Amino acid sequence: MTAESIVDNPGSTASGPAVLVLEDGSRYVGRAYGVVGSTFGEAVFATGMTGYQETLTDPSYAGQIVLMTAPHIGNTGVNDEDMESSRIWVSGFVVRDPSRVVSNFRAERGLGDDLEAGGIVGISGIDTRAVTRHIRAAGAMRAGIFSGGGFGLSDGEQLDQVRSGVEMSGRNLSAEVSTSESFTLEARGERVGSVAVLDLGVKTSTLGFLAERGFEVVVLPQTVTAAEVLALQPSALFFSNGPGDPGASDRHVELLREVLRAGVPYFGICFGNQLLGRALGFGTYKLPFGHRGINQPVLDKATGRVEITSQNHGFAVDLPIEGVSDSSEGFGRVEVSHYSLNDNVVEGLNCLDIPAFSVQYHPESAAGPHDANYLFDRFRDLVIAQNPVVTNGDDT
Repeated sequence: MTAESIVDNPGSTASGPAVLVLEDGSRYVGRAYGVVGSTFGEAVFATGMTGYQETLTDPSYAGQIVLMTAPHIGNTGVNDEDMESSRIWVSGFVVRDPSRVVSNFRAERGLGDDLEAGGIVGISGIDTRAVTRHIRAAGAMRAGIFSGGGFGLSDGEQLDQVRSGVEMSGRNLSAEVSTSESFTLEARGERVGSVAVLDLGVKTSTLGFLAERGFEVVVLPQTVTAAEVLALQPSALFFSNGPGDPGASDRHVELLREVLRAGVPYFGICFGNQLLGRALGFGTYKLPFGHRGINQPVLDKATGRVEITSQNHGFAVDLPIEGVSDSSEGFGRVEVSHYSLNDNVVEGLNCLDIPAFSVQYHPESAAGPHDANYLFDRFRDLVIAQNPVVTNGDDT
């Protein structure tokens, strides 16, 4: 159960009417799904045809009411292996047609079971295509789902509660999703060095892919300082994905600048891409409705190859996609390495004078596609190039 939720009867199977209310007054009446109650967050849509479990358990979705554009959700059930974290993070869940049966050999339970166990207030039976088209036109906005006692409130009372909710702009959610204690994953195969991972909402599959590349993965809470990171003498630094506004993460930006000035190689994804942009001296801005799903086309400028990528972000780096820019923070030349073919949004940064790069999308993409998985190899190669001795299994 999220801080934005009020659950009438935790653990009970939802039934009865429900309504999704957007802050512009739009209303969509359906049936309660998950648990009965009221919940609030930013309404966004995810376009993946598969991977609903990975979406629900991705910490980057904290604070958001997620609408699935695929009409039939829950047919493959859920399992422990596909969890991207220890819990469901969405503030609310919106689907058109929840599956009445589970039919998959990997399923261990139904999706409804996890929604109920997690105290997730949802709604089903509404025209999700109409909601998606509305959000595309009007932009992501605050919303609320009301069932049970909340459904009985007047339209005006429901709208007032929605409009009193916290906006995503200016919101820092790192403390809500980050680990409270550091922990380490051993390298798999030949050890090539250690990577300090700042957990801003990191996913399990990301850590696994780093370990598979021979990194000892040291996962750190978002409260860590630059001095503490450097004291570990890591071979590299990694900033994870995460929720919230990058403009509200000044402390993490300063941490990154200090570690970059120490010459430590860096790789960032999603939120980590936005924070690299800020560390280099560039701004960020909020997208009208963001990129969320596992079918987002991106162009790799270096190769001309189009990658289909997994994305979940509502903010982007403000930088021209052509030409080379100079970092106002003294980090030299920077170029946009990837950009979205849907709207020309910056999807990757490459530093030409320091060992640092980042992408806006999720190369681990446990639910697929796997077009961008090579980026973990690129990171490994960058670290080895900067620290040749690590090929002998010794990064001291």
